[in-house]
Amino acid sequence: MSLEQTLRDSRWKKRVLLVAAPTAEQADFKSQKALLAANKAELAERDFLLMEVLYDQLSAADKEFLLKKIGVQPSQFAAVLIGKDGGVKQKSRRPIAPADLFGTVDKMPMRQQEMRRK
Repeated sequence: MSLEQTLRDSRWKKRVLLVAAPTAEQADFKSQKALLAANKAELAERDFLLMEVLYDQLSAADKEFLLKKIGVQPSQFAAVLIGKDGGVKQKSRRPIAPADLFGTVDKMPMRQQEMRRK
């Protein structure tokens, strides 16, 4: 399934954290994965879908989608938070600390509603 289709299918169901890098061996990619691995429960609580994207495994269409729609350069590390509405909420060229990620999400109106319901 294409990157665009996966994101479309996640809309209104999941928040997506897109973690992209040239290869799986890239230092920031490994660092971001390690930071997130220690916070699986918090990710699940906030309805996260973690998408690991390696540029060397992407189709030309997916690379173009990343560049034009998400604004990610296919030669650099990127961590991109995409809200349930499909909009880009946070973008970084460095790994995002889980506390920063969760802080951003917890301020969102939709997340506030979810917390009130629980």
